[in-house]
Amino acid sequence: MADDASSSGPDFLDQSEIDKLLAQTAEATAPKQLLIRPDGEIESRTNLKVEAYDFRNPAFLSEPELRRLRLLHEDYIRYLSARLSLYLRMEFGLKMSKLTTVTYAKFTENLPNPTHLSMFKVEPLLGVGILDISPRLALTVADRLLGGKGHSVKADRYLTEIEVALIEDVINIILEEWCGQWKAEQELHPLIIGQENNGRFLQTSPKDAIILALTLEATFGDCSEQIQIGIPYYTIEPVVKKMQARREKQGLPAATSKSLAWQKPYERITIPVRAEWSALELTLREVCSLRLGDVIEMPHAIFNDTRILLNGAPKFVGTVGLDTDRVAVQITRKLPADEFNPNKSDGRKST
Repeated sequence: MADDASSSGPDFLDQSEIDKLLAQTAEATAPKQLLIRPDGEIESRTNLKVEAYDFRNPAFLSEPELRRLRLLHEDYIRYLSARLSLYLRMEFGLKMSKLTTVTYAKFTENLPNPTHLSMFKVEPLLGVGILDISPRLALTVADRLLGGKGHSVKADRYLTEIEVALIEDVINIILEEWCGQWKAEQELHPLIIGQENNGRFLQTSPKDAIILALTLEATFGDCSEQIQIGIPYYTIEPVVKKMQARREKQGLPAATSKSLAWQKPYERITIPVRAEWSALELTLREVCSLRLGDVIEMPHAIFNDTRILLNGAPKFVGTVGLDTDRVAVQITRKLPADEFNPNKSDGRKST
């Protein structure tokens, strides 16, 4: 009897078999969800991840669009860094930390406290943007504007009215440079419309509005803090579309010029052809005194400066000569369309 028990082996499952049974059980008990495919077929699946999509704000930018905007803002950061360094007479370093799209509610929730917020409009576009600057960086800049050495101010507090007035010129420079990056599409002008120190009280856009958020790492002296710029997508959408249209137009291959071909109906068209010289000028008295047999002297060089007129319009210059028993003109060059023509074909001076 003992031999039979030992030969049959222990009656239990190993860990891999237990995991497999648990996975099968979970799959069997999971609720089924119906998925309607683009071709109209209905498919039953489990563990589908469903996310809400707001069709009123389908403004999330694609990766290529974000890449183009990132390149545009990298140029903006270089120009802004140079301009602020000149204005403050001290190196002001800037580096892009992040450029992304978020909802307005998420953008305002992530604003630090305390902070300094400037609300601004971009004329003639719609919407209100937000510029967030760290109070520590703002106080360091204000200290520099008052003649300080630009050492970091060790304080985390709200700015006073005097300090806000001091850094307003710096904020204007930041916004002017941001507007300047769109000058190829449209002239934009920033206008500061308000100040705030807490993001919880902001109601400049709907909570579900899409915001293009730019985060900059600013280094000024021994102070290293962040600057954030949040622009509603519906504000910049018109200029973004203009930029995309311009790039698409530039990327299109140049239209091939239509090759000229002779058309048979042209063979029946006749136009008058005349050769003439601008030899010399005579007064009216001299013309009236001309008689039969008189000789008018003409310069020899005019033979090489014979104008050929097609339908009264000068088109070519040639040299007069003889071809057997006929007078002929050999074309030497073509007259450009804008070349000055001192005389009309009837011999009168043009006005």
